[in-house]
Amino acid sequence: MPDALSALVSIHDVMPETREQVTAMLSRLQLAPEHVTLLVVPGRDWSRDDIAWLRDLQQAGHPLAGHGWSHRCQPPVSLYHRLHSLLLSRRVAEHLSFSAEGIVRLVQDCHDWFALHQLTPSRLYVPPAWALGALPAGDYSRLPFRYVETLSGVLDTGSGKTLALPLVGFEADRPWRAWFLSCFNRYCLGRAKAQGRPLRIGLHPYDLDLLLARSIAPMLEQVTAFLDYDDLLSARLPLKSSNPVR
Repeated sequence: MPDALSALVSIHDVMPETREQVTAMLSRLQLAPEHVTLLVVPGRDWSRDDIAWLRDLQQAGHPLAGHGWSHRCQPPVSLYHRLHSLLLSRRVAEHLSFSAEGIVRLVQDCHDWFALHQLTPSRLYVPPAWALGALPAGDYSRLPFRYVETLSGVLDTGSGKTLALPLVGFEADRPWRAWFLSCFNRYCLGRAKAQGRPLRIGLHPYDLDLLLARSIAPMLEQVTAFLDYDDLLSARLPLKSSNPVR
């Protein structure tokens, strides 16, 4: 009997420019809507038709989570930011461009956008590239979202503690990225099974056209139970105090 494996599935970068790819990915996944969280980028050029598309997805059962504002960052201002852009984020980790006050304002603008368009945001916020930025723990409670997902896991902004969860991804547009992600994914899959913790499967709209496309379905086929984030957070798994990856 295969090892039990639960998983959380999310699709990043949901915006007008990726509408066709997101729709195609949802059709290919064939998962229950409540088990696929859509990470929405508010600060793009959303038409009425685009908003109606989002509203239909939410009414079908897809949770809508906040995902930054513009999904573009200002020029890197520190060595850390430059390295992050080169190795991980490719200039989308917009939180790294701002001070703590700027981060709080960006996240609040993201949250407000949903209400402005008669949409209901989930309690989850995922900064682009999972990079929360220079936000002190004392400012977590100022964020309008209860939970923030980072590279290390899911941060509870109320308690300041993080639920550590392994993460896999497939956004590989270069051979070296494909090699790195393949190794990283194998490690995280093994860790999820060994620790009995849910695996986060972070998909991006163009993944089905990239170098690791053929590894997505086999990964999903290993999952014995799909969860949504509310399922996860009500399960009361052990939390630990930690600083999220910036």
